[in-house]
Parts: sequence; structure tokens; C-alpha cells
Amino acid sequence: MTVQVDVETHYTSLHDEEVRLSSTLRGRFELARMQDLLGRYLPEAPADVADIGGGPGIHARWLKERGYAVELLDPVERHVQQATAAGISAVQGDARRLPWDNDYFDAALLAGPIYHLTEASDRRLALREAIRVVRPGGFIAVVAINRAANLIGSTLANTLLGRQRVVSDILETGFSADNERMAETTYHTTHQLRTELTNVGLRSVTLHGLTGPGGWLTVAIDRHFHEIELPDTLSEPDPMETALECSRLADRHPELVPSSSLLFAVGQCV
Repeated sequence: MTVQVDVETHYTSLHDEEVRLSSTLRGRFELARMQDLLGRYLPEAPADVADIGGGPGIHARWLKERGYAVELLDPVERHVQQATAAGISAVQGDARRLPWDNDYFDAALLAGPIYHLTEASDRRLALREAIRVVRPGGFIAVVAINRAANLIGSTLANTLLGRQRVVSDILETGFSADNERMAETTYHTTHQLRTELTNVGLRSVTLHGLTGPGGWLTVAIDRHFHEIELPDTLSEPDPMETALECSRLADRHPELVPSSSLLFAVGQCV
């Protein structure tokens, strides 16, 4: 059985999170969609925002540039050093034990803890901690990975026949110990994600497809055309604009949320 690496090792030795959202079409698309959705729900600047599990500070930098006061927390020392070097107020820590006072922020973003905390009890702790530090009426946004993502992605890459066990485990349970491509990760259904947020007391919970159906176009292009020139049918119009328009249209239809590889959920603190 494959032993998955821990989060610290994954992000320190195997994966460079600082370039993930800028080095591929898929990454740039995810970043653009995140900014789209955050812009819908965040209060106007200036406001105080917690970036919990904020990595090297990609989202925090964007928020800071727009006038928000941002404080970042991440468990990986390398990420905290990168965020600090970029001028972000950052501290190493655990989403389940936040260092901030009650009602300290106007909003919080958890774009990592909800899928790297594989125990439901740990995710509840992280969500309750986020609620504790956000003022009543403030929003909490989380990112989760769709259980169907591995099925669709493996099919697009034509690797499914070699990964049936991993894909089947994830579809049935939301976790696979044999998924060597990721650090310890849990995968959500849309119902599960909504339930986890409502069960900790968040109200008006809304789900979006973070990458939406348009994200699969960027995955296909990155996977199959990253080393060669795009054919005319894929190069004009700009596939980024096509993918964005697709997922923005899908936002109007909640039944399309499960078509997204990444899920974005937002709820309001009481």
C-alpha cells in the first residue's frame, strides 16, 4: 500500500505552491475564478480578512493590493516565509487552533484546510475556529475538492484503467490511501460540503463550482498541448475566455455545481 506524504513534506519537497496558480492555464483559470467569487462575497475594502491555510500568499497579495487588511496562517514553514517575503502578515499555525481573538475579522478564507484535514472532526474544529474569529454577519469561504474530480480527470488523461482502485475508493468514501499524487486529502460531495458548513451554524450557505465545467477545457489543454502549438480550433478565441464564460454561465444553474473539479462554498456567521 502506498503511504501518502504529509502536508509539510508535500509542499516543501514535492510541490511548489508559489507557482501553481501562474505556471499553467489551469492554475491561472482557478485564480481568476477565485477572484471572481471572492469579489461577490467580501465586504468592501478596507476590511479584515483571515487567509487560513493561505500557502505562500497568492490570494492574500491580491486582497492586500485591493486595500484589505490580511493576516495569513499556514502549517508549512516554507509558505509562511514566502508570504512574509511578499509583505504579508503571516504566522505558522494550525487551522484547528487559531491564534486570533474572537470577532477579529470581517471574513475568512479556508482554501486548503477543508481538503487536507481528512477527519470530519478536524474539519469541524477548523470551521468552528473560523466562526469564532469572524464577526457576526461576516462570511466564511472554503474550497473543497469534488469527489468526481479524479474520475473525470483520469478519464480525460486516459489513465482511468490503471487507477480504478484509487478512483473507486474516492467515489465511495472521499479518501484513498493509495492516491500517491496528493498529500493526505479528502474529497467532498456537494451535499457533504453543504452539510458540514450548515452543521457548524453557518447560514445562507451557497455552493459554486470554483472551476466549473469550463475548468475541464483548461485541464485538457494543459495536459495535451503544453509542449506544442494549439490547433486553430483551440487557440481562437482565447480558451481562457471560453472557460471563464462557461463557468460564469454555469454559476446561474446550481445543478451544474457537481461538474466542477473544485467546489467553493460560502456561509454567513450568525
